[in-house]
Amino acid sequence: MDKLWLIIKREYLNKVRNRTFIIMTFVSPLIFVGVVLLIGWLTSINSDTSRKIAVLDQTGENYVSLFTSSERYDYIILNGVSKEAAIAASKEADYYGLILMESREGKFTGLSFYSDDSPSPDFLESIENKVNKKATENNLENAAIDLHKIEELTVNNEIQVQDFTGEKTSKMSGWVKIAAGGASGYLLMMFIVIYGNMVMRSVIEEKTSRIIEIIVSSVKPIYLMIGKITGTSLAGITQFIIWVVVGSILLVVASTFLGAEAFSNPASADVIAQAQDISKMQLIFNDIAQLPILKLLLCFFIYFMGGYFLYASIYTAIGAAVDNETDTQQFMLPVILPLMLAIYVGFFSVMDNPHGTTAVIFSYIPLTSPIVMLMRIPFGEIAWWEIAISMLLLYVSIIGVAMLAAKIYRIGILMYGKKTTWKELYKWLRY
Repeated sequence: MDKLWLIIKREYLNKVRNRTFIIMTFVSPLIFVGVVLLIGWLTSINSDTSRKIAVLDQTGENYVSLFTSSERYDYIILNGVSKEAAIAASKEADYYGLILMESREGKFTGLSFYSDDSPSPDFLESIENKVNKKATENNLENAAIDLHKIEELTVNNEIQVQDFTGEKTSKMSGWVKIAAGGASGYLLMMFIVIYGNMVMRSVIEEKTSRIIEIIVSSVKPIYLMIGKITGTSLAGITQFIIWVVVGSILLVVASTFLGAEAFSNPASADVIAQAQDISKMQLIFNDIAQLPILKLLLCFFIYFMGGYFLYASIYTAIGAAVDNETDTQQFMLPVILPLMLAIYVGFFSVMDNPHGTTAVIFSYIPLTSPIVMLMRIPFGEIAWWEIAISMLLLYVSIIGVAMLAAKIYRIGILMYGKKTTWKELYKWLRY
């Protein structure tokens, strides 16, 4: 056990003292926060761009009053021109588009938008809603139907979402849970792939440099494999904790600075809009607060360790079986496929029905349970015995996979100059 501890210590120190490791540990949060701020800045620039749009009303019903210019759209009203002349004028003036409203025999017959660009669905839907509402009101008035009476009888209640204890939640509650579960599952997959590849490259490097021949003369291969996996996992946990701490500080500082700047001098109309959104934002924050955050963090750590050890054993076996990184490609599909399947099941099955048969089954399968179970946790109360069974199966499978990987590892680390096939791997497992 003393030798195992020395190997773990050696692997850990080699990783954390590496210049690239240190640089990426502190630069990665800066890059992440920078990308978030860049996206926000680009979005604000895009929203500030004003587009000129021509409007031609051939119905005589004054639909042009529906279109008032704003920061994003500048509407140019055309009068007394034909459709062909309006289209030609819009193209010549390089307008973003032309909105055309037509009628026949006093009835509204058509709404068209001419443009060489591809307008967003939201923009087109907003035009449809405004014009169709106005056209409906005109038809009701022409039919001598009292619009005020209809407005009084129209029911337009917003659904109130509550749990059985009466605690209110927002309609965004589902998206909050999707974001929490999806982020947890995706981060777990990303770390498994990153640190699994790190272990595999380390094995290949020691094998090709023949250092491994000296090491195995005094240490059993199984200890060397376990020490390498454990040391790399500790380095990964160290890096992850630093990322969380530094990234959180940077995001808080950036959001505080941008938030103060955004609300330092709001327009009066914006103040009213902000006041109306306060209650909705409070409900969203309440949804976030109601997430089982401690349970999610605890399970993330346990599943990260289990999933990492499971896949790292496979990555180590692959690294020992080849002489260079290029040869690993033939063995990578069986490793990546379960991770991709777990993400697919998580987004298309768990998000739809977190307690469905598919979601439950894949949250027990060791190769997919770390990701799928993490995606299930934010969506509702999952019994501890379910999580316990999932974790038990995961950690028991680690023992079996590690034993099989050790058989490949002890033979493969001393094999040189020959490409390993699936048939030879099967023979090594039988030794």
